[in-house]
Amino acid sequence: MRILPLVFLCFLCSLAIGQQKTYQVRTVAFYNLENLFDTRNDTLTLDDDRTPEGADRWSDGRLQQKLRNLSGVLSEIGGEIGAKPPDLIGVCEVENRTVLERLISQPSLRPYDYGVIHHDSPDHRGIDVALLYRRGRFFPTENRSFRLILHDKDGKRRYTRDQLVVRGFLDQEEIYLLVNHWPSRGGAALQTRLYRREAALRQRFLVDSILYRDPAAKIICMGDFNDNPTDPSIEILSRGRNPGDTLYNPMEKHFRRGVGSLAYRDRWNLFDQMLFSKSLLQPPEHTWRLWKVGVFQPAYLKTKEGRYRGYPLRTYAGGNYQGGYSDHFPVYAFLIR
Repeated sequence: MRILPLVFLCFLCSLAIGQQKTYQVRTVAFYNLENLFDTRNDTLTLDDDRTPEGADRWSDGRLQQKLRNLSGVLSEIGGEIGAKPPDLIGVCEVENRTVLERLISQPSLRPYDYGVIHHDSPDHRGIDVALLYRRGRFFPTENRSFRLILHDKDGKRRYTRDQLVVRGFLDQEEIYLLVNHWPSRGGAALQTRLYRREAALRQRFLVDSILYRDPAAKIICMGDFNDNPTDPSIEILSRGRNPGDTLYNPMEKHFRRGVGSLAYRDRWNLFDQMLFSKSLLQPPEHTWRLWKVGVFQPAYLKTKEGRYRGYPLRTYAGGNYQGGYSDHFPVYAFLIR
């Protein structure tokens, strides 16, 4: 067998290296922060349990511990490829802007100069959605909170979270971020299913309005939808008559493989999801596109023993303080160009 000269082998290796493509990566995450309340009693909302005198004995010390925990989690998302912390973070179950400002001021997040986009919702518990963004990488140009008007079977108003729409530039490329927390499954199953259908139709209208103005718009819908990828409410977004206007839901494949972001009664659910417009799937060259998604679930986020072993390690469980994180795992997506 003929052996190639060493000089020629070195030339081939350098040629191969020179032909390798280099990519930029941006991380987008969503995290249900599970009742991130301050300690003050707001007389206009049902936040009584999360006060020092309430059932949870919610003290500033416990709040500070939760802030340290959550900020630590957020700072690690994207670490598997060296793209941490996330550039964009959708959150839900936050009481107000104050707790978000305290969250981004924690030592693990402070160096990254996060901004906050938040609007107060009319939710009866006083919880809202919001977007956190790294100021050096995302430049918001417009944001608006859209109300979801619901009524029960008796015609009584049911107050829930708004849907947040943020328009801005991710490294000079325009993108839309829609942050959601749809009505929960508590109460009458049929009625709450109808509420989520209304939430899905509202989100569909917002997406269609963006695409009507710009069919090539890059859109990411994220949130705790309180439904799984295969449920009818989500299919309002991911299925449709016009394939060009439907959103791609990469979380569905994870769900069908048994991956979840929260567990209830020994069943894993994937309520936390991200859906993407077609322009993020096959965009022009040198522009942002979806690479992959995942559920962030390192060992420290999981209950270590007992009946709920492997479940998310919560702040409270069964009314007892656990000092954990959330009843949800965060989800994330990598964009590359």
